[in-house]
Amino acid sequence: MFPSPSFYATSPRDSGLFESGMDDLSYIRRPATLARILERTAGLRFDMASEDRTGAFLRTLAASKPDGRFLELGTGTGVSTAWILDGMDASSILTSVDVDVTFQQVARDILTDPRVSFFSGDAVDFLRSQPPATFDFVFADALRGKYDGLDDALRVVRTGGIYVIDDMLPQSNWPDGHASRVRGLLETLAQLPDFDITLMAWASGLVVAVRKAA
Repeated sequence: MFPSPSFYATSPRDSGLFESGMDDLSYIRRPATLARILERTAGLRFDMASEDRTGAFLRTLAASKPDGRFLELGTGTGVSTAWILDGMDASSILTSVDVDVTFQQVARDILTDPRVSFFSGDAVDFLRSQPPATFDFVFADALRGKYDGLDDALRVVRTGGIYVIDDMLPQSNWPDGHASRVRGLLETLAQLPDFDITLMAWASGLVVAVRKAA
């Protein structure tokens, strides 16, 4: 069994770890496009964008998949999209999916990178239209493809491919009862026979799952 979410709420920063100078935020270099995205995001009062630690981690993971096929479920305004693009090499491609065209339009306007394409629609419908083992990297930042349609999201991950989710630590915008959904999701992921997973009580609370070779 996993500890309750309150167990993870204690930050390593509180323990004095960072007194040695390992202040992770001070070493983060933001993507050049991020400032404009954040300005538009604030204007729309969109409060579900990924924070910098998560973004930097996504960028690092993206750099591990040269010539990769990337999928983001939940474009939002394009904050995490910008981080992923910043880690991808020139021959990689990214598809970003969101059902909300108003928020996604910010990303479409600012991220005019030819490596990214945007799909407006339901994430699970999109996943079910894809062949198995299509993507090297899937970042599920929406309910769909994480809590709903998890099997559909995992099905499109290639061998050696990465499935990443965030917001596993308590968030101020969680609706009533959401904590139990988080615990259920973590239990499900821990029992997957085809994936090795690591839980990270860091940033917003991350899980990284990698599909094992058969």
